[in-house]
Amino acid sequence: MKILIAEDEAVSRRILQSLLQKWGYEVVATENGLEACEMLSQDGAPRIAILDWEMPGMDGVSICRKIRERWERGYIYIIMLTSKDLKEDIVTALEAGADDYVNKPFDQEELKSRIRAGIRIIRLEMDLSMKIAALQEALNHVNHLQGLLPICAYCKKVRDDKNYWHQVEDYVTTNSEVVFSHSICPECYVKQAKPDLEAWKRKKQMEKETV
Repeated sequence: MKILIAEDEAVSRRILQSLLQKWGYEVVATENGLEACEMLSQDGAPRIAILDWEMPGMDGVSICRKIRERWERGYIYIIMLTSKDLKEDIVTALEAGADDYVNKPFDQEELKSRIRAGIRIIRLEMDLSMKIAALQEALNHVNHLQGLLPICAYCKKVRDDKNYWHQVEDYVTTNSEVVFSHSICPECYVKQAKPDLEAWKRKKQMEKETV
């Protein structure tokens, strides 16, 4: 899992980066809000971001608002890193779009647990996106043969959208995963197959009598 950290204080940034790498994460480190926002706007951006509240250029709360207002890619789980601990400050961060927050100076085990919670959320979101895509593909497949389909009143051929006429079984086979196996229904057997069969038997009987 790739994690972005945005921290303008160099020592704190290096400590946080080293800690995350020790835990096995790939880290993208930025030192101001504008740089962090730009990195999060790129394809393949980290899906988890740890943002310092107070940074030059753009603070963490502003980054949250911008991402939530305009973001069209996969969900980004945002953890706000802050020394603010007043209730109204926490409410401000959460309403701006932050998913969680950790107070400075942070406890390593607490931060690790918050990151793991974020990873679970991201994986659930990714799994849901895959299921929605699969469902949409299935719906598209179901809808493929829906709509008005012209059929000849005499030969029962159907016309495609390019004005070509096809046998019904050929058209359905081409536009779906259906495979036809030919058989005879009881009604057609009585009306068509049985008379033909009896006529064939009579012909064979006459041929024997002639011989």
